[in-house]
Amino acid sequence: VAATQPSTNWHLKENARDHHTSKFSSRELIVRRGQAFIVTFNGTEQPEQNLTFIAETGPKPSRLAKTQATFGISSTVSKESWSAVLQSTSSNSVSISISSPPNAVIGRYKLSVQSTSSGSSSPANLGTFVLLFNPWSSGDDVFMPNKAECEEYVLEEFGIIFAGNKNHINSFGWNFGQFQGDILSICLSMLDRSLNYRQDPATDVSHRNDPKYVGRVLSAMVNANDDRGVLLGNWSGNYEGGKSPSSWTGSGEILQNWKKSGFKPVRYGQCWVFAAVLTTALRCLGIPTRTITNFSSAHDADGNLRVDEFYDASGNHLDRAADSIWNFHVWNESWFSRSDLGPSYSGWQVLDATPQEESGGIYQCGPASRNAIKEGDVDLDYDCPFVFAEVNADCMYWNYDPATGKKTLIFSKSTVIGQFISTKAVGRDDRVDVTNDYKYEEGSTKERDIFKKARKKLGLEDKFDPTAPTPQEIDQKPDISGKFKVAGPLEVGKDLNLILVLENLQSDAKTVHVNMTAWSTVYTRRPVHEIWKDSKSVTLSPKEEKQFPIKIPYTEYQQQLTTDNTIQVTALCHVEGGIQVLVQRDITLDNPAIDIQVLGEAKVNKEVDVEVVFTNPIDTEVMDCVLQVEGNDLLRGILEIDVPPLKASEKSSTKFKLIPFETGPKHLLVNFSCDKFADIKTFKMVNVID
Repeated sequence: VAATQPSTNWHLKENARDHHTSKFSSRELIVRRGQAFIVTFNGTEQPEQNLTFIAETGPKPSRLAKTQATFGISSTVSKESWSAVLQSTSSNSVSISISSPPNAVIGRYKLSVQSTSSGSSSPANLGTFVLLFNPWSSGDDVFMPNKAECEEYVLEEFGIIFAGNKNHINSFGWNFGQFQGDILSICLSMLDRSLNYRQDPATDVSHRNDPKYVGRVLSAMVNANDDRGVLLGNWSGNYEGGKSPSSWTGSGEILQNWKKSGFKPVRYGQCWVFAAVLTTALRCLGIPTRTITNFSSAHDADGNLRVDEFYDASGNHLDRAADSIWNFHVWNESWFSRSDLGPSYSGWQVLDATPQEESGGIYQCGPASRNAIKEGDVDLDYDCPFVFAEVNADCMYWNYDPATGKKTLIFSKSTVIGQFISTKAVGRDDRVDVTNDYKYEEGSTKERDIFKKARKKLGLEDKFDPTAPTPQEIDQKPDISGKFKVAGPLEVGKDLNLILVLENLQSDAKTVHVNMTAWSTVYTRRPVHEIWKDSKSVTLSPKEEKQFPIKIPYTEYQQQLTTDNTIQVTALCHVEGGIQVLVQRDITLDNPAIDIQVLGEAKVNKEVDVEVVFTNPIDTEVMDCVLQVEGNDLLRGILEIDVPPLKASEKSSTKFKLIPFETGPKHLLVNFSCDKFADIKTFKMVNVID
């Protein structure tokens, strides 16, 4: 007799509450591994002890690959394998508590039941459920003992990302939205569209019990290189044919667009967008994850722990080296144990989805143990040398003559790279500095010893490097010193006022020829447009300090500015009879402010008005004004409002309505753009009450 199709009660509410999955908006059961869940079904006519359950995942379920489990009813839960314990029975239904092992493969499972006594009847399908990593379970590789950290790094959908530069750190909100709509299904399809899955689906799925594996695969899938992944990177300053990277306010829109377009890469991403989307995917699957911003971040393309920058005689920063020093770079840390390396390397692991260098032939990076980076153990898996260089590389600044190809060292610095490494605080909207978790104090003997250890492990100590400066070049002492001081507000729409300060360090007079340039750049410090140049000759008496004011009017830089609002100012000083001195400063200009007010109390399922106010700070009209609003549990999808043009100094007020659908602290994110200001961002915490 063919088994009748049983009807299944998945106890969605109770199971979700016990498994910390209530925030998912799904009709499907979503549970975490290593923990029991309840299922009730009817339609089996057999005594319960004759029931056998089959849980299977992937295209070719197999017991050997641990993608299929067959288990009967037992009296106790097994820690090592799948098990079922009888809860209760009635005349026509059975309630079972099913437990998976803490190292089970994650993903979508099919559950069926078969009655052993009825001979050859085929198993009856009970339906599907999704199994995730479980940071609340002590047996899991991703176990996180601190509950507040689990809340932040797995369940929190709002994040703050730090940007700007080391002199001027700014931040903006981001909606990770890992529990929105079908984000979970999209994250599972990211795994199913990876190169590994395409090459060997069964083996790929069998490795999905391992957070190291899942993290590395997703670091490749978030960028479009190699595998038609989620996001296409673009650092040109020209974002035609897509959305500029700074215009996104959350991951949901990006992941939905990827799916809607038939999985064509979404245009465009830069580092924080890649990192934010990877945070969404990993939190969604249950791996505790956060974004990390490293200021003055090295991109060491040739693996020599040294970054070379080149300037011509006029002081122009030449875009000729593969190496670069970014104003900031954003990557991820995920929390899991490293059984492959040993307990001292467990904890936070660096993953980076920004396509910078290939690893194993494709653009992926990590997991690199943060402890291994701090201790200089760069020979350990995965990609430690690259991450070590991002926070530790030495910088060499060269003068390069394009006509002869000759380069001369201007100076070198070992304390520039890897500063103010930042992440959002747990449970608060503050910045926490984690620099000391990446390296020992800059300039200390311990820090230099670790650097030497890393060089040695990479075989750089004994190898002659023809591109390296000679000890004589490194030891040469300049006759003068210089710096740029800021003299006035750093705001888009205002003139940029700086002071070049030059000081004669010697007891005889010096004549100096100064060539100055200012270029607009992207945040990676890649020059885009020349804004200004000037040159002057100055004489400095013995030990004299002189100040030279510099003014770059808004009208001169306005057309050239990129959406990053960054300008690099350089003065190359040719000292007669001495060595050249390079003075440079990276300026990040702030956008004007925008203000959000919630007018009245925010209550569940009740309309509340929100007002956004913007004042045009410049003396020309601004056009093409668009307001974009999103916020989990406050509104569905993204609200776009066209705002009329604003005359000089005019104030605009835009009102819209929200109907919140969940209680608790929620974040509203606003992005305002117009023809003169790109992507003015702010966020507001809204406390929703019953």
